[in-house]
Amino acid sequence: MDRSTLSPKIESKLIGITERLKSLYADGLVSVILYGSAARGEFKKKHSNINLVVVLRDMSLENLAKAKRDLSSRRYAIFNVIFFTEEYIGRSGDIFPIEFLDMRDNHRVIYGNDVFLGIDIDMKNLRFQCEQELKEKLLQISGFYLINRNKGILTAFLFKSFNSTLHILRNVIRLKGRVPPTDKEGIISELSREAGSPLASMSGILEAFKSNRRLSSGEIDRLFFGFADELKNITEAVDRLSI
Repeated sequence: MDRSTLSPKIESKLIGITERLKSLYADGLVSVILYGSAARGEFKKKHSNINLVVVLRDMSLENLAKAKRDLSSRRYAIFNVIFFTEEYIGRSGDIFPIEFLDMRDNHRVIYGNDVFLGIDIDMKNLRFQCEQELKEKLLQISGFYLINRNKGILTAFLFKSFNSTLHILRNVIRLKGRVPPTDKEGIISELSREAGSPLASMSGILEAFKSNRRLSSGEIDRLFFGFADELKNITEAVDRLSI
């Protein structure tokens, strides 16, 4: 899958880090794979990461250390790199179903084998992780709101929490047996249909995020309260799911 729309400058750096990894690891390098928002074509420089999976034959810390100088350099600071072996990927889908489903469905092979083809995820494991992470999000949102008063800090946290929560909510749609949309509007629309009513607060957060406008104290309160209520209702629905 390749819907990425990265700038020529970033594409050049992507090629550069791939060539460097090939030089460092030679036959020990299995794959370099771009995944997430950059592979979906939704990369935004100020709000998105450029996520790379590097698959090696040897994932010992001593072997990983070969790339330390390059990965810590300013040139490649834009990349968020994680290392796997093929065996690790094959054995970890039950522990990280959300992460591996995102990698499977939104990736671009830069070099080597497509190690995400054929990954099979048990929906029971996915339901458990969705419920767990949504409940954690609710605790984080309420806890952060109660101890912070600065509008700028609250707004930044609200946008960050919203974006990371949508990543979980895409997989709630999977639990219903449907292919989830890749865009934020589509996710909210699909969940609204499932809930039988509009998710007004999530839509409001998305509108404010896309327009990058300042929120008043009253708006911040309303969006926090509504977002928490909507998440609570979705979490309870996930908890009731029988798979």
